[in-house]
Amino acid sequence: MAHFTSLPDSWSSTRIDRVATVHARIGWKALTAAEYLDDGYAFLSTPNIKTTEIDFEKVNFISEFRYRESPELQLTEGDVLLTKDGFTLGTVNVVRHLPRPATVNGSIAVLRPFDIHPIYLRYVIASNAIQAQIQAVKDGMDVLHLFQRDIKKLSIPLPPPEEQRRIADFLDAETARIDKLVRTQGQVLASLAERKAASVVQQVIGGHRPHRRPSLLPWTDTLPTEWPEVRLGLVAQMGSGHTPSRSRPEWWSDCTIPWITTGEVSQVRDDRREVIYETREKISELGMANSSATLHPAGTVVLCRTASAGYSAIMGTGMATSQDFVTWTCGPRLDPYYLLWCLRAMRQDLLGRLAMGSTHKTIYVPDLQMLRIPLPPLEEQRIIVQRIREQNALNDKLADSVKRQLQLLTERRQALVTAAVTGQIDVSTTMGRAAGS
Repeated sequence: MAHFTSLPDSWSSTRIDRVATVHARIGWKALTAAEYLDDGYAFLSTPNIKTTEIDFEKVNFISEFRYRESPELQLTEGDVLLTKDGFTLGTVNVVRHLPRPATVNGSIAVLRPFDIHPIYLRYVIASNAIQAQIQAVKDGMDVLHLFQRDIKKLSIPLPPPEEQRRIADFLDAETARIDKLVRTQGQVLASLAERKAASVVQQVIGGHRPHRRPSLLPWTDTLPTEWPEVRLGLVAQMGSGHTPSRSRPEWWSDCTIPWITTGEVSQVRDDRREVIYETREKISELGMANSSATLHPAGTVVLCRTASAGYSAIMGTGMATSQDFVTWTCGPRLDPYYLLWCLRAMRQDLLGRLAMGSTHKTIYVPDLQMLRIPLPPLEEQRIIVQRIREQNALNDKLADSVKRQLQLLTERRQALVTAAVTGQIDVSTTMGRAAGS
């Protein structure tokens, strides 16, 4: 058992299994997603307990038979829910109210307090002290896991019952204030993202120009009178990529050619980076020669059309791509950076109008072959790109400041929880000061 130093004199420490029962689903009992219903008994998963309040609405539903086959997991008010699997391992929440009968899936353990305040138990498990214990005993490399036996052995500080209640009330009030600030800052961040996207669109459609005409492009109503709309294939050569056969190991030795796959989308997902210089994988000249992969020149624009559909970048050097991408090598009338920002401006249209599929969106090549863009004079294209960069730099600076504030708020929240549940602050005097302020 972990030893807590400098606890208040009236406090002790104990193991979770001495103040709460611990139960979790052993296997799935052959339950499959095909059994989910449109309504019925709520079947909570980790996303449902990650929010401030447990989400009982956006849930899967199971039958009464499935609900009743695990009575120890039929939730009651006061149950503490702890994620025991995956990268969100350690996420914890408490059932404050139960709007409908509910149970949990195999990733969540149910802790039912019998000699500890439920909300205090929720906060103490969320504290740095107990989260460190969880990280120390977690098991698994591919899928992290926390065994029930280890949950039961977790050591926690245990103040007297009345102090537990005061701590729970104090943290409810203080974390609610912090969470409100976090939501406000989150809304500011979302507004900045919307403003950035709208600004890019306005630039690539020449929104600053007064003389305009109706546009046939689906993502803008008007364009400058003197700008034509052209099919992209007339001003840039379209290409694609391929994956050399993995069953031929000789094609995957001496790999020197940078190879863009969906793994590179993470580099450009926030639209801050324009150019990709490094790739996670490379292919060999032999592999390229024996496949439909092509070496595209530096400056080629790439667009992901499958799993991370809609994201685009520019090659910083000669590269090949997987079949998940299409490419455009620009001719003399089209600046690749202007094309890049056109593609980013029309992303929502591409996804909303052309992408197919419910789980993984795919934009098909024939649709991309018909893509049209506005085409201002080359020099104006370059001016537009520079304006976009300048505006984005200002916007991104503000966004970074908001993100820093969010990080500080998150750290303050965690420090406050840890200090309160380990007796480092006297919540009765702190609450008194807060009430008088």
